[in-house]
Amino acid sequence: MAEAVTPQTEDDYQPRRYRVSHRTRYGYDRDVELCYERGMLRLRDTPTQRVVSTAVTISPEAGYRSDHVDHFGNHAAYIEVRTPHRTLDVALLTEVEVAWPQTDAASLDQWTVGSVGALVRALDPLQFVTYAGPSPLVGAVAEVAAFGAGVLHPDRPLGAALLDLVHAIHDGFAFTRGATNVGTSLLELLELRAGVCQDFTHLAIGALRAFGVPARYVSGYLETLPPPGRPKLVGSDATHAWVSVPLPDGRWIDIDPTNNQFADSRYIVSAWGRDFGDVSPLKGVLFTTSTSSTLDVAVDVTRL
Repeated sequence: MAEAVTPQTEDDYQPRRYRVSHRTRYGYDRDVELCYERGMLRLRDTPTQRVVSTAVTISPEAGYRSDHVDHFGNHAAYIEVRTPHRTLDVALLTEVEVAWPQTDAASLDQWTVGSVGALVRALDPLQFVTYAGPSPLVGAVAEVAAFGAGVLHPDRPLGAALLDLVHAIHDGFAFTRGATNVGTSLLELLELRAGVCQDFTHLAIGALRAFGVPARYVSGYLETLPPPGRPKLVGSDATHAWVSVPLPDGRWIDIDPTNNQFADSRYIVSAWGRDFGDVSPLKGVLFTTSTSSTLDVAVDVTRL
Protein backbone atom coordinates (compact mmCIF):
# COMPACT_ATOMS: atom_id res chain seq x y z
CA MET A 1 0.00 0.00 0.00
CA ALA A 2 1.28 3.44 -0.92
CA GLU A 3 2.42 5.82 1.78
CA ALA A 4 2.54 9.61 1.91
CA VAL A 5 3.39 11.60 -1.21
CA THR A 6 4.62 15.15 -1.73
CA PRO A 7 2.15 18.05 -1.19
CA GLN A 8 -0.11 19.00 -4.08
CA THR A 9 0.75 21.67 -6.63
CA GLU A 10 -1.10 23.11 -9.63
CA ASP A 11 0.90 20.77 -11.86
CA ASP A 12 -0.65 17.74 -10.15
CA TYR A 13 -3.93 18.48 -11.93
CA GLN A 14 -2.43 18.57 -15.43
CA PRO A 15 -3.21 15.69 -17.85
CA ARG A 16 -0.65 12.88 -17.69
CA ARG A 17 0.10 9.53 -19.27
CA TYR A 18 1.40 6.62 -17.23
CA ARG A 19 2.71 3.13 -17.77
CA VAL A 20 1.76 0.80 -14.91
CA SER A 21 3.45 -2.55 -14.35
CA HIS A 22 1.97 -4.77 -11.63
CA ARG A 23 3.61 -8.16 -11.16
CA THR A 24 2.40 -10.70 -8.59
CA ARG A 25 4.07 -14.03 -7.80
CA TYR A 26 2.61 -16.72 -5.55
CA GLY A 27 4.96 -19.46 -4.39
CA TYR A 28 4.19 -22.83 -2.78
CA ASP A 29 6.34 -25.56 -1.24
CA ARG A 30 4.39 -28.31 -3.04
CA ASP A 31 2.55 -28.57 -6.32
CA VAL A 32 -0.77 -26.79 -6.77
CA GLU A 33 -2.83 -29.22 -8.82
CA LEU A 34 -5.72 -26.90 -9.66
CA CYS A 35 -6.24 -23.17 -9.19
CA TYR A 36 -9.50 -21.24 -9.56
CA GLU A 37 -9.13 -17.46 -9.29
CA ARG A 38 -11.19 -14.32 -9.76
CA GLY A 39 -9.79 -10.82 -9.75
CA MET A 40 -9.40 -7.37 -11.25
CA LEU A 41 -6.72 -7.80 -13.89
CA ARG A 42 -7.43 -4.63 -15.90
CA LEU A 43 -7.96 -0.93 -15.23
CA ARG A 44 -11.29 0.69 -16.02
CA ASP A 45 -12.15 3.81 -17.97
CA THR A 46 -13.56 6.56 -15.74
CA PRO A 47 -14.44 10.26 -16.11
CA THR A 48 -10.83 11.02 -15.04
CA GLN A 49 -8.91 8.45 -17.10
CA ARG A 50 -8.75 6.57 -20.40
CA VAL A 51 -7.06 3.20 -20.73
CA VAL A 52 -4.83 3.23 -23.82
CA SER A 53 -3.52 -0.34 -23.83
CA THR A 54 -3.58 -3.43 -21.63
CA ALA A 55 -1.62 -6.69 -21.60
CA VAL A 56 -2.13 -9.42 -18.99
CA THR A 57 0.09 -12.50 -18.81
CA ILE A 58 -0.42 -15.55 -16.58
CA SER A 59 2.14 -18.30 -16.03
CA PRO A 60 1.42 -21.18 -16.12
CA GLU A 61 -1.04 -20.27 -18.84
CA ALA A 62 -4.66 -20.38 -17.80
CA GLY A 63 -6.54 -23.39 -19.12
CA TYR A 64 -9.69 -21.31 -19.09
CA ARG A 65 -10.29 -17.58 -18.76
CA SER A 66 -13.49 -15.56 -18.88
CA ASP A 67 -13.60 -11.75 -18.75
CA HIS A 68 -16.70 -9.85 -17.69
CA VAL A 69 -17.90 -6.54 -16.26
CA ASP A 70 -19.12 -6.88 -12.67
CA HIS A 71 -21.99 -5.17 -10.85
CA PHE A 72 -19.80 -2.11 -10.13
CA GLY A 73 -18.60 -1.71 -13.73
CA ASN A 74 -15.14 -3.15 -13.09
CA HIS A 75 -13.30 -5.40 -15.53
CA ALA A 76 -13.16 -8.74 -13.74
CA ALA A 77 -11.69 -12.06 -14.85
CA TYR A 78 -12.21 -15.67 -13.86
CA ILE A 79 -9.30 -18.02 -14.55
CA GLU A 80 -8.56 -21.72 -14.11
CA VAL A 81 -4.96 -22.96 -14.02
CA ARG A 82 -4.99 -26.73 -14.53
CA THR A 83 -1.24 -27.23 -14.92
CA PRO A 84 0.54 -28.41 -11.71
CA HIS A 85 2.76 -25.57 -10.52
CA ARG A 86 4.71 -24.22 -7.55
CA THR A 87 4.70 -20.62 -8.70
CA LEU A 88 1.90 -18.58 -10.23
CA ASP A 89 2.87 -15.34 -11.96
CA VAL A 90 0.29 -12.73 -12.94
CA ALA A 91 1.50 -9.57 -14.68
CA LEU A 92 -0.34 -6.46 -15.86
CA LEU A 93 1.26 -3.92 -18.20
CA THR A 94 -0.99 -1.01 -19.11
CA GLU A 95 -0.86 2.58 -20.30
CA VAL A 96 -3.42 5.12 -19.18
CA GLU A 97 -4.15 8.81 -19.70
CA VAL A 98 -5.19 10.62 -16.51
CA ALA A 99 -6.68 14.08 -15.89
CA TRP A 100 -8.45 15.02 -12.66
CA PRO A 101 -10.23 18.37 -12.17
CA GLN A 102 -9.11 20.46 -9.23
CA THR A 103 -11.55 20.30 -6.32
CA ASP A 104 -12.84 23.49 -4.73
CA ALA A 105 -13.80 22.34 -1.25
CA ALA A 106 -15.76 25.53 -0.61
CA SER A 107 -18.06 24.77 -3.57
CA LEU A 108 -19.15 21.59 -1.80
CA ASP A 109 -20.44 23.62 1.14
CA GLN A 110 -23.67 24.31 -0.76
CA TRP A 111 -24.77 20.96 0.73
CA THR A 112 -24.73 19.78 4.32
CA VAL A 113 -23.71 16.36 5.58
CA GLY A 114 -27.31 15.66 6.53
CA SER A 115 -28.78 16.60 3.13
CA VAL A 116 -26.48 14.64 0.83
CA GLY A 117 -27.95 11.18 1.43
CA ALA A 118 -31.54 12.11 0.62
CA LEU A 119 -30.54 14.13 -2.44
CA VAL A 120 -28.34 11.35 -3.84
CA ARG A 121 -31.09 8.80 -3.17
CA ALA A 122 -33.56 10.92 -5.16
CA LEU A 123 -31.06 11.33 -8.01
CA ASP A 124 -29.82 7.73 -8.20
CA PRO A 125 -31.52 5.21 -5.87
CA LEU A 126 -29.29 2.32 -7.00
CA GLN A 127 -26.07 4.13 -6.16
CA PHE A 128 -27.48 5.12 -2.79
CA VAL A 129 -28.53 1.58 -1.90
CA THR A 130 -25.20 0.17 -3.09
CA TYR A 131 -22.92 2.49 -1.15
CA ALA A 132 -24.89 3.81 1.83
CA GLY A 133 -25.38 0.66 3.89
CA PRO A 134 -23.02 -1.72 5.71
CA SER A 135 -20.83 -4.07 3.67
CA PRO A 136 -18.85 -7.18 4.65
CA LEU A 137 -15.68 -5.27 5.62
CA VAL A 138 -17.35 -2.02 6.70
CA GLY A 139 -20.06 -2.92 9.16
CA ALA A 140 -22.15 -0.60 11.31
CA VAL A 141 -19.86 -0.06 14.32
CA ALA A 142 -20.90 2.32 17.11
CA GLU A 143 -17.29 3.28 17.80
CA VAL A 144 -16.81 4.30 14.16
CA ALA A 145 -19.91 6.51 14.32
CA ALA A 146 -18.55 8.05 17.52
CA PHE A 147 -15.23 8.72 15.78
CA GLY A 148 -16.99 10.52 12.92
CA ALA A 149 -19.38 12.45 15.14
CA GLY A 150 -16.79 15.12 15.86
CA VAL A 151 -16.63 16.23 12.22
CA LEU A 152 -19.72 14.82 10.46
CA HIS A 153 -22.53 16.60 12.28
CA PRO A 154 -25.60 16.69 9.95
CA ASP A 155 -25.68 20.51 9.91
CA ARG A 156 -22.03 20.90 8.86
CA PRO A 157 -21.14 22.06 5.32
CA LEU A 158 -20.07 19.05 3.26
CA GLY A 159 -16.73 20.37 1.97
CA ALA A 160 -15.50 21.39 5.40
CA ALA A 161 -16.67 18.10 6.89
CA LEU A 162 -14.86 15.99 4.27
CA LEU A 163 -11.63 17.92 4.82
CA ASP A 164 -11.93 17.56 8.59
CA LEU A 165 -12.56 13.81 8.24
CA VAL A 166 -9.38 13.19 6.22
CA HIS A 167 -7.45 15.48 8.60
CA ALA A 168 -8.70 13.51 11.61
CA ILE A 169 -7.61 10.17 10.12
CA HIS A 170 -4.30 11.45 8.77
CA ASP A 171 -3.34 13.15 12.03
CA GLY A 172 -4.77 10.55 14.38
CA PHE A 173 -3.35 7.36 12.87
CA ALA A 174 0.20 6.28 11.98
CA PHE A 175 0.96 4.80 8.57
CA THR A 176 2.60 1.55 9.66
CA ARG A 177 3.10 -1.41 7.35
CA GLY A 178 2.50 -4.72 9.09
CA ALA A 179 0.40 -3.25 11.89
CA THR A 180 -2.76 -4.68 10.32
CA ASN A 181 -3.84 -7.33 7.82
CA VAL A 182 -6.83 -7.90 5.56
CA GLY A 183 -8.76 -9.34 8.51
CA THR A 184 -8.24 -6.37 10.85
CA SER A 185 -11.60 -4.93 11.93
CA LEU A 186 -12.44 -1.25 12.25
CA LEU A 187 -12.75 -1.67 16.01
CA GLU A 188 -9.21 -3.10 16.14
CA LEU A 189 -7.98 -0.23 13.96
CA LEU A 190 -9.44 2.33 16.36
CA GLU A 191 -7.56 0.64 19.19
CA LEU A 192 -4.26 0.28 17.28
CA ARG A 193 -4.28 3.82 15.83
CA ALA A 194 -2.00 2.51 13.06
CA GLY A 195 -2.50 0.88 9.67
CA VAL A 196 -2.27 1.39 5.91
CA CYS A 197 -4.41 3.01 3.22
CA GLN A 198 -6.89 0.11 3.08
CA ASP A 199 -7.63 0.55 6.78
CA PHE A 200 -7.93 4.33 6.61
CA THR A 201 -10.24 4.09 3.59
CA HIS A 202 -12.51 1.62 5.37
CA LEU A 203 -12.62 3.89 8.42
CA ALA A 204 -13.58 6.96 6.37
CA ILE A 205 -16.26 4.98 4.52
CA GLY A 206 -17.67 3.63 7.77
CA ALA A 207 -17.83 7.08 9.32
CA LEU A 208 -19.54 8.61 6.29
CA ARG A 209 -22.11 5.83 6.00
CA ALA A 210 -22.88 6.15 9.71
CA PHE A 211 -24.14 9.68 8.97
CA GLY A 212 -26.10 8.74 5.84
CA VAL A 213 -23.47 9.73 3.28
CA PRO A 214 -22.85 7.05 0.60
CA ALA A 215 -19.19 6.23 0.02
CA ARG A 216 -17.33 3.72 -2.12
CA TYR A 217 -13.89 2.10 -1.91
CA VAL A 218 -11.54 2.91 -4.78
CA SER A 219 -8.46 0.81 -5.53
CA GLY A 220 -5.67 1.85 -7.85
CA TYR A 221 -2.19 3.30 -7.98
CA LEU A 222 -0.49 6.51 -6.95
CA GLU A 223 2.60 8.02 -8.52
CA THR A 224 5.32 8.46 -5.91
CA LEU A 225 8.74 10.05 -6.20
CA PRO A 226 11.99 9.09 -4.43
CA PRO A 227 13.71 11.48 -2.00
CA PRO A 228 15.68 14.27 -3.71
CA GLY A 229 18.95 13.01 -5.15
CA ARG A 230 18.03 9.35 -4.92
CA PRO A 231 17.00 7.07 -7.81
CA LYS A 232 13.60 5.45 -7.95
CA LEU A 233 13.90 1.73 -7.25
CA VAL A 234 12.35 -0.72 -9.71
CA GLY A 235 9.25 -2.34 -8.23
CA SER A 236 9.11 0.11 -5.32
CA ASP A 237 5.65 1.55 -6.02
CA ALA A 238 2.51 0.04 -4.53
CA THR A 239 -1.23 -0.22 -4.88
CA HIS A 240 -3.30 2.43 -3.16
CA ALA A 241 -6.85 2.97 -1.90
CA TRP A 242 -9.04 5.98 -1.22
CA VAL A 243 -12.69 7.07 -0.86
CA SER A 244 -15.21 8.40 -3.37
CA VAL A 245 -18.37 10.29 -2.35
CA PRO A 246 -21.34 11.02 -4.67
CA LEU A 247 -22.70 14.55 -4.92
CA PRO A 248 -26.31 15.62 -5.52
CA ASP A 249 -25.29 17.07 -8.91
CA GLY A 250 -24.14 13.67 -10.23
CA ARG A 251 -20.40 14.10 -9.70
CA TRP A 252 -18.19 12.05 -7.39
CA ILE A 253 -15.51 13.57 -5.15
CA ASP A 254 -12.47 11.45 -4.28
CA ILE A 255 -10.67 11.98 -0.97
CA ASP A 256 -7.52 10.30 0.34
CA PRO A 257 -7.30 10.06 4.13
CA THR A 258 -3.84 8.47 3.92
CA ASN A 259 -2.40 11.57 2.28
CA ASN A 260 -4.81 14.17 3.65
CA GLN A 261 -6.00 15.50 0.28
CA PHE A 262 -8.40 15.29 -2.64
CA ALA A 263 -7.37 13.06 -5.55
CA ASP A 264 -5.37 14.60 -8.40
CA SER A 265 -3.75 13.45 -11.64
CA ARG A 266 -1.31 11.22 -9.75
CA TYR A 267 -4.20 8.89 -8.92
CA ILE A 268 -4.89 5.95 -11.26
CA VAL A 269 -8.13 4.01 -10.77
CA SER A 270 -8.20 0.23 -11.03
CA ALA A 271 -11.64 -0.65 -9.65
CA TRP A 272 -14.24 0.36 -7.09
CA GLY A 273 -16.83 -1.28 -4.86
CA ARG A 274 -18.34 -1.27 -1.36
CA ASP A 275 -15.05 -2.27 0.30
CA PHE A 276 -11.77 -4.07 -0.43
CA GLY A 277 -13.53 -7.42 -0.78
CA ASP A 278 -15.23 -6.23 -3.98
CA VAL A 279 -11.98 -5.18 -5.67
CA SER A 280 -9.41 -7.74 -4.52
CA PRO A 281 -6.72 -8.11 -7.23
CA LEU A 282 -6.92 -11.91 -7.06
CA LYS A 283 -8.67 -14.41 -4.80
CA GLY A 284 -9.77 -17.98 -5.20
CA VAL A 285 -9.44 -21.65 -4.31
CA LEU A 286 -6.41 -23.96 -4.60
CA PHE A 287 -6.11 -27.74 -4.54
CA THR A 288 -2.74 -28.56 -2.99
CA THR A 289 -0.99 -30.28 -0.08
CA SER A 290 1.29 -27.25 0.33
CA THR A 291 1.74 -26.11 3.92
CA SER A 292 3.41 -22.77 3.24
CA SER A 293 3.27 -20.05 0.62
CA THR A 294 4.88 -16.76 -0.34
CA LEU A 295 3.60 -13.63 -2.04
CA ASP A 296 5.81 -11.15 -3.89
CA VAL A 297 4.40 -8.02 -5.50
CA ALA A 298 6.27 -5.45 -7.59
CA VAL A 299 4.57 -2.29 -8.88
CA ASP A 300 6.01 0.43 -11.09
CA VAL A 301 4.13 3.62 -11.99
CA THR A 302 6.08 5.51 -14.65
CA ARG A 303 5.08 8.90 -16.06
CA LEU A 304 5.56 8.95 -19.84
